[in-house]
Amino acid sequence: MGILYLVRHGQASFGAADYDRLSELGTRQCTRLGQWWRSRDVQFDAVLTGTLKRQGQSLAAIESGLGATCGEALQWPGLNEYDSHAVVRALHGELPPAPTTPEQRRQYFALLRQGLAAWMAGRTQPEGMPAHAEFLRGVVGALDHVRTHHARQRVLIVSSGGPIAHALGHVLGLADNAVIDLNMQIRNSAVCELKVSARRMG
Repeated sequence: MGILYLVRHGQASFGAADYDRLSELGTRQCTRLGQWWRSRDVQFDAVLTGTLKRQGQSLAAIESGLGATCGEALQWPGLNEYDSHAVVRALHGELPPAPTTPEQRRQYFALLRQGLAAWMAGRTQPEGMPAHAEFLRGVVGALDHVRTHHARQRVLIVSSGGPIAHALGHVLGLADNAVIDLNMQIRNSAVCELKVSARRMG
């Protein structure tokens, strides 16, 4: 029996011109996670990441905390995050102003929830994004790769909240609204663990 660790990237640069990079806090979060694993002598046999900058930077910070590299990461585009702005625009037609207060952030994420529900139900098609079924296939493909090639190993996946929530939803058989709830609750540098065999995950 193997173990798959699903890690969300550290805090990105929300509201900045280049969102797709770790903030200083995000780097510290992932470094601390690596240190925590180092203190427990956790090592990985294989690593997968998406191709986003913040995901690769998170892996580098984890390795810094571990004091060792995890080996060459397999880049898997299906682990990339959806475009939240495109999801909101597809349903609401335009984006609200960049949020600067807690209330504005809550309002934005309420719009995002609605947009995700519409995309997942096939009622919208966000510009520049795959259909939801294709997005899910990319995530499930990464899980199938782990199950097929690394069933008895420790595997690290560094991804984002959306793909991780979809991975858990697929394994647990969750409804769309539960996947969205998970997506909104998976925090930066959070870890989810799944047991892996050649036949199943859970």
